[in-house]
Amino acid sequence: MKMFLWKIHPFGTMYAMNQPTEIPPGFSRHTRSSGLTEPWEPIYAAFGDDSFSLGLAAAQAHVNSRGFVHGGLLSALADNAMGLSCAYKLGGRTALVTVSLSVDYLGSGQLGNWIEVRAQPRQTGKTLCFADASLYADGRLCATARAVFKIAAPIPS
Repeated sequence: MKMFLWKIHPFGTMYAMNQPTEIPPGFSRHTRSSGLTEPWEPIYAAFGDDSFSLGLAAAQAHVNSRGFVHGGLLSALADNAMGLSCAYKLGGRTALVTVSLSVDYLGSGQLGNWIEVRAQPRQTGKTLCFADASLYADGRLCATARAVFKIAAPIPS
């Protein structure tokens, strides 16, 4: 699936960027949205054997004034992906709350890049779940993240 990104010229004219962003194989539209993530749509998701990934094509709503993907967006996507990776490992019917989140920024993503967060649960217990994530911009590692989640309660069916 190809997705064309739109860019706003300094004079206010909107135009399509030359390069379409390819949505990688295995990704489909992410079905869990929230008020926080709604402005960043479309967001895509993919499942691996023991991993969960989120991705998006970096557009104007995702970047700061210098054209870099905002660190807060990367942090929020990592938190979301790691929490979901833990939830799926626990059977998918569990409410989790972030206890701690740490992100190390190693590079940057830019307007037009495919941003991907690959999360893996590392350890699950009775009350806590630990996860790691690697964040990529067009395949280049740009951040790593770690989080701890409290297993709050099973979600009623």
